[in-house]
Amino acid sequence: MGREQGWHRPARRRRPVRAGVLVAVLGLGTCLVGVAGLAAWNAQVVLQADGPVRETADGFFRDVAAGDTDRAYERLCRDARGRWSQAGFGSWVRTPPVVSGYEIVDVSVATRGGRPRGTVVVRISRDGGGSEERELSVVPEDGGWRVCGDPF
Repeated sequence: MGREQGWHRPARRRRPVRAGVLVAVLGLGTCLVGVAGLAAWNAQVVLQADGPVRETADGFFRDVAAGDTDRAYERLCRDARGRWSQAGFGSWVRTPPVVSGYEIVDVSVATRGGRPRGTVVVRISRDGGGSEERELSVVPEDGGWRVCGDPF
């Protein structure tokens, strides 16, 4: 009679939808990891910049209050130094009422266009008892932070 046929594994059904969903989930997971990494890097840049921004503003106003305009001038950004000569900046700072003290009220760092930028709110005390609050811009330049804009 006939021969007995050997055992064959039944054919598996193909599941193209399951494979497509798996590829989509892996792609989405990769994107999420990339976005999370970028967000962590951005947060790290902003959070680590708070201390150096405060130190830069503190050093600048300490020099101004002490009358050391040459050192204060060195802390200015390239753009600000382009607007004032060192002698002009010194005479401008020494114009009465001169800065006699200061207090840093707030420091914030934000990223605009992929570049961090600091803003320091400082309360300036002047000879004669007057005081005012000013917003000071601090920008990264040449591997450090520099005071930019009009500090007074």
